[in-house]
Amino acid sequence: MSEKTVISMFYDTAARVNGHPALSYKADGAYRDISYQELERQARAFSRGLTALGLERGKRAAILSENRPEWVVADLAVLAAGGADVPIFPTLPPGQIAYILEDSGAVAVVVSNDKQFKKVAAVRSQLSSLRHVIVMDGCKEAGEGVLTMEQVCEMGRALNEDTGAYERRWQSVTPDDLATIIYTSGTTGDPKGAMLSHSNFIANIEAIVEMVHINEDDLLLSFLPLCHVFERTAGYYSAFRVGARIAYCESIFSVQKNMEETRPTLMLAVPRLYESIQERIRESGKSLKGFRKAAFEKAMEAAESGSPSSLPDRLRRLVFDKLIYSKIRTKTGGRIRFLVSGGAPLPMNTALFFQGVGLLILEGYGLTETSPAISFNRPERFKFGTVGRALPGVEIKIAPDGEILCKGGLVMKGYWKKPEETAEAIDSEGWFHTGDIGEMDAEGFLKITDRKKNLLVLANGKKVAPSPIEANLKNSPYISEAVLIGDHQNTVSALIVPAFDSVQEWARANSIGTDSPAALAAHPLVKKLIKSEIDRFSDNLADFEKVKRFALLDRPFSEEGGELTPTLKIKRKFIQEEYRDIIQGLYSREAEAVA
Repeated sequence: MSEKTVISMFYDTAARVNGHPALSYKADGAYRDISYQELERQARAFSRGLTALGLERGKRAAILSENRPEWVVADLAVLAAGGADVPIFPTLPPGQIAYILEDSGAVAVVVSNDKQFKKVAAVRSQLSSLRHVIVMDGCKEAGEGVLTMEQVCEMGRALNEDTGAYERRWQSVTPDDLATIIYTSGTTGDPKGAMLSHSNFIANIEAIVEMVHINEDDLLLSFLPLCHVFERTAGYYSAFRVGARIAYCESIFSVQKNMEETRPTLMLAVPRLYESIQERIRESGKSLKGFRKAAFEKAMEAAESGSPSSLPDRLRRLVFDKLIYSKIRTKTGGRIRFLVSGGAPLPMNTALFFQGVGLLILEGYGLTETSPAISFNRPERFKFGTVGRALPGVEIKIAPDGEILCKGGLVMKGYWKKPEETAEAIDSEGWFHTGDIGEMDAEGFLKITDRKKNLLVLANGKKVAPSPIEANLKNSPYISEAVLIGDHQNTVSALIVPAFDSVQEWARANSIGTDSPAALAAHPLVKKLIKSEIDRFSDNLADFEKVKRFALLDRPFSEEGGELTPTLKIKRKFIQEEYRDIIQGLYSREAEAVA
């Protein structure tokens, strides 16, 4: 086992690259850099301040913030003090924040701004362990136990201790020490806190760096939340392992602009972002006229058709690349080596499209409990439709019931205060039971077919894996979301969220005199359109797997609406309850049959 810890890894890198930029953030209309040297100074001051406030070895401090440099300062400071941090999604409501703070026993919480402070203030009376609320941007409502981040840093600079005390603290942290408690998204029930040690992170970091050859010349654009282990390990810690630079997106709405400004070489995202980019690129061609419009449409079709096999096709691709694809790559900054996708299945047409325009997307697989990566497609060896091969140091096997099991230094210590759930997840031989169903080909490439608990068992006993069918249906330009229903029923049904922009355009072209989502979802011709799309993307399915009935919903799924987790995963249990009446209607005599 490596003797490194996350904090010793950072100090090794900071000593080696020193003044090299570590972080870039947008301020006053321009990106500004923070060097590794300056970041070390800030983390040192804040860590000493936390020590002055009583954060002792093994204690927990939470971070409730959007991605920004102060998130990293807080993380490094807590780890250097010998503590463990508890990252919280800033989109969570007060009640869920209270559960995590109380369950973890956090003695302090670092919040980004007044909005997040008010969430904590609203539930503070319920929190038995919380002693300090520290606000990054200052706070309009000061009170007992409320400090600004700068005040804590000043306390650290003024702390009366010998000059070597801080170094002794972070150097005394061991690989087996708890580094973080990350609460799962909670698609069902209360979230569980996965305990990850320093050695868990280091095992994943070293494997990632070995596979993808990140170096200090790389620039990673940070879009996914740092409170999620995917971005934290692969987009933050792995970058710091080699001295690369991280630039933060301003928001979900500024990704393309920030890509042009920062010119990243790598970026991690969930499929939803890549699908959105693909849709916007296609939309951009609709305003073209004549030859330019025809050429654009041909180029889009060529990009989605896979690698060209004939000489004429390859020559056409060269023309398309010069006229169209190169301009698309310029919009990403023009330096992307590859993109990474995780968190959900990447639609095949999206993977092919990006490859076609010269932007390779590599899928990987992992969970919070595995720090997170279990498998990954290498840049030099990949297969679309799979999540790659096992990381170095990771063993994967498929259980008799199809469940994916893994073993290695990346597997968590267990669930916080939940020994029974821990024993259920990690068996006596050390195999972690992922809860996912999958298969592995002869070359070791892993394919995820579904979640074990998501399998639909029809009344006739046949089992249907919904996720791959849903992902295939979403290849339709007219379908944004699909959720399959049918457990203990005779047939499979679906809730469909139309891709309203595309459906609206189709409706105008077909002289349908309405474009509101509710009216479109109820229109017979729109239902006929979606029926034809379901049929078109179901050719390869067994008859019992095909969607027989469907209902069109009149609004997109969202985190605010409760259908999506903060990591944009579908909350099936919530959706089945929220749309219970519609689902019941699907199995009534009046339900509209597809077949």
